[in-house]
Amino acid sequence: MRARQGSRDARRTRGFEAFAAGASGRLLHTATLLTAEPSDGNPHARRLLTLALAHTYAHWDRLRGEDPYDRARRHLATRFARGAWHRHGGILGGLTRSRRRPAGPLAALAPQERLILVLRLHEGVAEEQTAALLGLPVERVHTVCDRATATVLHPPAARPAPPVTGVRAATP
Repeated sequence: MRARQGSRDARRTRGFEAFAAGASGRLLHTATLLTAEPSDGNPHARRLLTLALAHTYAHWDRLRGEDPYDRARRHLATRFARGAWHRHGGILGGLTRSRRRPAGPLAALAPQERLILVLRLHEGVAEEQTAALLGLPVERVHTVCDRATATVLHPPAARPAPPVTGVRAATP
């Protein structure tokens, strides 16, 4: 009995290790885009990846034909959304900007915009699936994705400081 259990555990471990070796790079890139960290310094993205892989491993025996990459990606996205909610007061209810200034390629976007843009364009998740995952109407996902794409393609120009009025220049 123990030999069979040990064999099953070894097979499970080998299967998960093969999955993790193949999927970790893409999942880390996805997490790095979500956190808007630079690719050479991404501790939050690495933590998200570790949690997603741990969750996937914990449910490995129960996947039953489900794609493990899809399971890990969903956990990554929901973990990011939950973390942004707790840190910033809500990702899905109107959060506009993160308090810390991320430095990655999607730094100009709010967390909700990053999440939707990464799921839709980088990961290729359908609008309906993204909406279901985030609990949003499909129209909202479409609108946010369009707005985020426009922001990335055409970043807002820095506004010049308004002229100071009512101050006289000192005369010699």
